[in-house]
Amino acid sequence: MSRRRDFQIAFVGLKPGLHVFEYEIDDSFFEAFQTPDFRKCRARVHLSLDKQNGFLRLKFELGGQLEVTCDRCNSNLPLELWDEFPVTVKMVEDPQTMNNQEEDPDVYYIGRTESHLDVAAWIYEFINLSLPMQKTCSFENMDGPHCNPQAREWLNRKESTPPPSENPIWKGLERFKGKELND
Repeated sequence: MSRRRDFQIAFVGLKPGLHVFEYEIDDSFFEAFQTPDFRKCRARVHLSLDKQNGFLRLKFELGGQLEVTCDRCNSNLPLELWDEFPVTVKMVEDPQTMNNQEEDPDVYYIGRTESHLDVAAWIYEFINLSLPMQKTCSFENMDGPHCNPQAREWLNRKESTPPPSENPIWKGLERFKGKELND
């Protein structure tokens, strides 16, 4: 059985009501997608699917850990994942048009003749959305246990160095202040 098929849910055969799916995500999952900004992913996805007449309610609950590169000191930084994402899937006649017109990112449309729902792209997107925009060891003083001490020393030295008082590139431009240039 192909690994991609593990993420396809045959919802047509499911009875109405709540169904639960569990997924273990590691680095091999991301091979089918673009290169992620992290590595050593060990994530768990708990998916609750509530099948109703004409629509599905999905709730993705993410947990686990992965490793990113610190934006300040460039060292490896482990991050804990925990987040929840709801998605409502509606069955309609023209899903492409409806998806193009829909403004709510939590609503997705599929055709009435569909029998499977592929959740791999959502899992990929939700793991990426769980990452903070700024990945740093510590915001205030960069003294986290994973912080690179050489980078911290270099950044502290750069902060304590005063900027040059006058840049020679701009020397001589003062004489043009207040004068109008005639062409």
